[in-house]
Amino acid sequence: MADKSLSGEKKFHVVKRTGIPVWRAWLIRIIAVFLALIVAGIFVMVVTKLNPIDVYKTMFDGAFGTGRKLWSLAQNTAILLCISLAVTPAFKMKFWNIGAEGQVMAGCIATATVMILLGGKMPTWALMIVMIVSSVLAGVVWGIIPAFFKAYWNTNETLFTLMMNYIAIQLASYLSTVWENPAGSAHIGIINSASKAGWLPTLFGKKYLLNIIIVAVITVALYLYFKFSKHGYEIAVVGESQNTARYVGMNVKKIIIRTMALSGALCGIAGLLIVAGTDHTLSSSSVGGQGFTAVMVSWLAKFNPFTMILTSGLIAALGKGASEIAQEFNLNDSIADIITGIIIFFIIGCEFFINYKIVRSNRVNSKIVKIQPENETAQSNITEGEKA
Repeated sequence: MADKSLSGEKKFHVVKRTGIPVWRAWLIRIIAVFLALIVAGIFVMVVTKLNPIDVYKTMFDGAFGTGRKLWSLAQNTAILLCISLAVTPAFKMKFWNIGAEGQVMAGCIATATVMILLGGKMPTWALMIVMIVSSVLAGVVWGIIPAFFKAYWNTNETLFTLMMNYIAIQLASYLSTVWENPAGSAHIGIINSASKAGWLPTLFGKKYLLNIIIVAVITVALYLYFKFSKHGYEIAVVGESQNTARYVGMNVKKIIIRTMALSGALCGIAGLLIVAGTDHTLSSSSVGGQGFTAVMVSWLAKFNPFTMILTSGLIAALGKGASEIAQEFNLNDSIADIITGIIIFFIIGCEFFINYKIVRSNRVNSKIVKIQPENETAQSNITEGEKA
């Protein structure tokens, strides 16, 4: 008797898209944001009994409501963008650098160290040079250590870079007690508050403007680096296939170490901007989780430096808006973070529908069935069915 069971047949299957028009990709993203607002609105009504429209209006005002808030948003966007740009070279190479938090913190520590130990003891221009060199070198060292072990012993770069985050954070915590000001406070306080030695200067009376200009220059430079330089091409080839890179004569180990040195250097610059240009102090929370957020920003932008301006701005705006609604409605910070998380979840999730599609299966599959009649001389086989 033939076995005609087709119960295991799939009605739908996932197919990778070979290409999608730009307008359709953005339409999917817009729909995702719209659905996220609906879901987050339902959550707000159920949990807080507030009007979702009032909550969203407050979020918008928190990010864009005044010129001061808008300028603060631009500064936050610049720092997050700088860190996102820093992790991108490694990601394009498929080196999963989860250590931006520690690499930026290394830059923060180096900058604070120079400001505390050398501030007021040398000319401003010389102090700035030492700060820049120190922060870049600190980030480079924190980046090439896991790269070296990955290149020569194939260690797991995700775990390695993640563990180095905690080393840098604990080192910052230790230094906060060494240089505590005032004594017994367990934190450093504002460094060189009187002399402002080592503080990045304001331009045209605008605080943070220099930060924004530096990050803008890095954005353009990194785009050109990826697009037109030999090193950028080598990063892309290694990311596609290390075997192919070796076959055409590329030194993969050298490329891995060099690329992570670049990522670390950019992280070091971000640390410089945080300490010398924004906070003027050092603590274990100086980076504030932006090293992890930068991973999401870079991935959402498909590793395109210019697209990262939009994604980093979106994430920064959501963060500012969440803080505003927590203050305005006297909500727990967790509620605001949940709303932000819902929106980000939908934005990330929509990338699945941009890269893949779900289609109805038209295949008719059957097992090979053999029929054994009583007459041993007669045999027939039912082979696999035709594919529709």
